[in-house]
Amino acid sequence: MAERMLKFTTIDRRTPEKREARERDRDFHEIYADFIDAKATEQASRCSQCGVPFCQTHCPLHNNIPDWLRMTAAGRLEEAYSLSQATNNMPEICGRICPQDRLCEGNCVIEQSGHGTVTIGAVERYLSDKAWEEGWVKPLVARAELGQSVGIVGAGPAGLATAEILREQGYAVTVYDRHDRAGGLLIYGIPGFKLEKDVVERRTERLAEGGVVFKLNFEVGRDATLPQLRERHDAVLLATGVYAARELEMPGTGSEGVVAALDYLIASNRKGMGDMVAAFESGALNAADKDVVVIGGGDTAMDCVRTAVRQGARSVTCLYRRDKENMPGSLREVTNAEEEGVVFEWLAAPRSLLGEADGVTGVRAVRMRLGPPDSSGRRAPEPVEGSDFDLPAQLVIKALGFDPEDLPTTLSAPDLSVSRWGTVKIDRKTQAASLDGVFAAGDIARGASLVVWAIRDGRDAADSIHSYLQAKADSPALVAAE
Repeated sequence: MAERMLKFTTIDRRTPEKREARERDRDFHEIYADFIDAKATEQASRCSQCGVPFCQTHCPLHNNIPDWLRMTAAGRLEEAYSLSQATNNMPEICGRICPQDRLCEGNCVIEQSGHGTVTIGAVERYLSDKAWEEGWVKPLVARAELGQSVGIVGAGPAGLATAEILREQGYAVTVYDRHDRAGGLLIYGIPGFKLEKDVVERRTERLAEGGVVFKLNFEVGRDATLPQLRERHDAVLLATGVYAARELEMPGTGSEGVVAALDYLIASNRKGMGDMVAAFESGALNAADKDVVVIGGGDTAMDCVRTAVRQGARSVTCLYRRDKENMPGSLREVTNAEEEGVVFEWLAAPRSLLGEADGVTGVRAVRMRLGPPDSSGRRAPEPVEGSDFDLPAQLVIKALGFDPEDLPTTLSAPDLSVSRWGTVKIDRKTQAASLDGVFAAGDIARGASLVVWAIRDGRDAADSIHSYLQAKADSPALVAAE
């Protein structure tokens, strides 16, 4: 095996082929091709098999990356896939949308030595897509019916990961979601050029075929309260995500043409899936022939600017108050956006939005500089007086991040404890909330974060729910009390 590895000194890093910007900037298909077999095994062979695998320790799921790279290099692809999915319910999704440059690849030992990181994400995606093609992804089968049920609120990555594990263990699992398709932000928030929707749908279809019940267009708080779900199920998981958009506090924010990022992305994704979207057809959530300004520097902002390009915007500008090195979004996505014609105004922040109530016409911005570090350790941006400038805009997209909704109120559960930020308070060891038999996972407990962290939380929650239900089944006192 050793002779098949350690080739980072003789083989250069290669990523899958990427379509040219002018060929991809008018469609929503993924921009990266897949590895061919030979290239995947070649790139996997660059792994140094280091004694302390920093790639693994910096992966939220602690994926066995060196081991499945070694198997890929040896051509043992089915075994490599089996190992990759042992710790990850959605490896082909993480392979596409994880910010590997900040996680596994960014901490690769050979990257630190100047040889260029192993293309971990691309190999992960290759293995999983190969597994679907070859039939290595087996149907979901419950080991035995245990006679207990779990209700999961939210069909995003945290809820889906929990549902898969608990159903496999033999629990009756029902997933409730307010949308008409399962997948959460994987379906409605992330554009197709990063994650085509059939990749998500084959995962949710596998769960449904394995006995997971999806109740869609079902809004907890409207169609049932949390207390009612607790009566219906032996345990409940809250995996709602965080959807309340942070607001701009400045003149002009109420004008027509100032929209929330998620509203914009949902409309675009629905349109791409063939839905009739009135706000898109009217132009309210359509960037065609408009000057677009996106305010924010995270991955959601990158999704918005690249979507606007594909919708035929006249110009697209991203306004971010810090510099490129301090932005929270993936630098890989910034590069892709720059190739597609997006203009980045670094160290710039909005002062006001121009125009009238019936239509925004521009953004007045100010240049910023980075001052002393703030309480988080990041250098705080501060305005440069006298540096105001105007940008034309008929569509302004607010991509400032998301906060939780008021769950105690919306779920009719006033005893549900939340933090001062509105996230559900949990025991970090068990994911258990303040109400007996209620657990929380993903962004609603952690705050807005990455899909890979949501999967990790969902897996941890499944383990804790299983332990809770086993103890409940073994306790005559608990059964009698019910």
